[in-house]
Amino acid sequence: MARKFPLGRTRNIGIMAHIDAGKTTTTERILYYTGRVHKIGEVHDGGATMDWMVQEQERGITITSAATTAEWADHRINIIDTPGHVDFTIEVERSLRVLDGAVTVLDAKSGVQPQTETVWRQATRYGVPRIVFVNKMDSTGADFAMSIETLKKRLAADAVAIQLNMGVEDQMVGIIDIIEMRAHIFHNELGTDIEETDVPEAYVAEAMLMREALVEAVANYDDALMNKYLEGEEISVSEIKAAIRKATLTAEFYPVLCGSAYKNKGVQLVLNAVIDYLPAPTDIPPIKGVLPNGEESERAADDTVPFSALAFKVMTDPFVGRLSFFRVYSGTLNSGSYVLNATKDKKERIGRILQMHANAREEIDMVYSGDIAAAVGLKDTTTGDTLCDSKHPIILETINFPEPVISVAIEPNSKNDQDKMGLALSKLSEEDPSFRAESDKETGQTIISGMGELHLEIIVDRMKREFKVEATVGAPQVSYRETIKEAAEVEGKFVRQSGGRGQFGHVWIKFEPQGEGGGFEFIDGVVGGTIPREFIPSVEKGLRNSMGNGVIAGFPMVDIKATLFDGSYHDVDSSQMAFEIAASLALKEAVKICKAILLEPIMKVEVEIPEEYMGDVMGDIPGRRGRLEGTESRGNALTINAMVPLSEMFGYTTDLRSMTQGRGTSTMSFDHYEELPKSLAEEIIRKRKG
Repeated sequence: MARKFPLGRTRNIGIMAHIDAGKTTTTERILYYTGRVHKIGEVHDGGATMDWMVQEQERGITITSAATTAEWADHRINIIDTPGHVDFTIEVERSLRVLDGAVTVLDAKSGVQPQTETVWRQATRYGVPRIVFVNKMDSTGADFAMSIETLKKRLAADAVAIQLNMGVEDQMVGIIDIIEMRAHIFHNELGTDIEETDVPEAYVAEAMLMREALVEAVANYDDALMNKYLEGEEISVSEIKAAIRKATLTAEFYPVLCGSAYKNKGVQLVLNAVIDYLPAPTDIPPIKGVLPNGEESERAADDTVPFSALAFKVMTDPFVGRLSFFRVYSGTLNSGSYVLNATKDKKERIGRILQMHANAREEIDMVYSGDIAAAVGLKDTTTGDTLCDSKHPIILETINFPEPVISVAIEPNSKNDQDKMGLALSKLSEEDPSFRAESDKETGQTIISGMGELHLEIIVDRMKREFKVEATVGAPQVSYRETIKEAAEVEGKFVRQSGGRGQFGHVWIKFEPQGEGGGFEFIDGVVGGTIPREFIPSVEKGLRNSMGNGVIAGFPMVDIKATLFDGSYHDVDSSQMAFEIAASLALKEAVKICKAILLEPIMKVEVEIPEEYMGDVMGDIPGRRGRLEGTESRGNALTINAMVPLSEMFGYTTDLRSMTQGRGTSTMSFDHYEELPKSLAEEIIRKRKG
């Protein structure tokens, strides 16, 4: 089967935004105009094609990133619709990893909002080029210029309009393309009857000024254009478009469009911009990976080179079973063929290959470089694994997953539920790497952990609906961490002689604190063979195992550097187990002398309120041990930014509602860990130790 669209005419894009900016509605309109659906689905009536989980349709929010394929102007566009709620950051993270470009949707009333900042930072980290669509221009209070200003001010983005709106709110009649200096006038509600005319006289002066600003901005990314601009020469439409494309592909310049997806205005122009300015797989650098011998290598987007792909999502489909979504970076793949899961070093057989359209599916025989598809039949593949040609193995860069910050205990209501719950939790944690389920060693309770209260609520809801498990959920608990503040050299010795073969392990380890986010680092500093090479990995293993269950209160230990520098062994009695135990004894000793402390998660909180409630809301934050970071006025609303410990934020939504008569809203996202005050730490340790 020949490739239908050449690589240069393929676009892999994500649509990302703050919750309620109209992201799913924008995707729905794209599917409508590209002929993928024949009836427009609305989010508010639960009919959106992309929001296919029951929980999404009930809540009107997007939880999982559904992938779909559309065609426009002789191009294939693979779209991933991502969630805007901060609890589902992992979905954004995993889709950005496999995308080439993105459309950031802003609400024209608010401009950049808290979750916009989060997804923008994630996209910047992955170097994803973006265009911006200022949506909801039909809403009361819509302001295109203000929205662009928030991009510059809050995201330090070089964002420049390539369009001008003709009217706002219910008076918006059209959109001016300032590059071509043409007006697009909308004549019907479905947005399919569009008249292209000269720019009306009333808008010419403003449009010319904006065009001048656009040319000046993109000239910074194109020397030839800059010379023409400085010489005062005429610059053609095709030259401006080529310069915008070049600037956008640097992921440092962002063209801004406007419209109203709900009112069917401007979406076709967004599709044109996706094709004109966002990258094809051939425009992005080859993906980097590691060969079996540890050498770095890369794979270019090319059908003729060996196959390599990254699995970016695993989910259970009620009709076909386990689906593994993957992005092909190089080569081609036929259904029914065998591939190597290089991450796990296991062979897998690809059963069927499906092209997904939200939750509908179309079976295909072959996928090519640059494609996004789903495979049926992969048993061992999980999110972040590399699939490749077994004759040319490579492990591609994987996906970073955040650590959970909130936990709850969950109790099955009956013995029958208990059996089903184990299966449900293992399937759900397979699908979502930011969700964990484990058993508390002391109480035997099952503890589930995730990125926020809504995240865990949806998990419990899915357990009930999809796996028919009835369970009782406890109060939320904070996921604390343990670390050390001082360095010390510590001895760990494990000796057991009791007839027959004994046990002997002896280590000297230097423990040092690492900065926040430094993780655990183990250094083998042994010289002169005082500990044989085969026992060194056991020392690291012993430390890692002990750090999973910290010494002062049983919380995981983080940000510690351990240097093994000396020790001794016994020819007969030394074993891997003995050195594991010796290492764990050294860690226990270190905790006593290295000033062990508890760390708590600190959340970045943003509260939006009418100004008259400023006193009450700002006065409440220090009482929650929070730090005010600043305020900002937007229209008649005031935005308050603060850093507050997660433990003080439970139930905040309800408290804010009563402080502001239901007019305040808040969002929070995990920011960093900080030392817990001594008095609170002592109380937690006392409770944990019972």
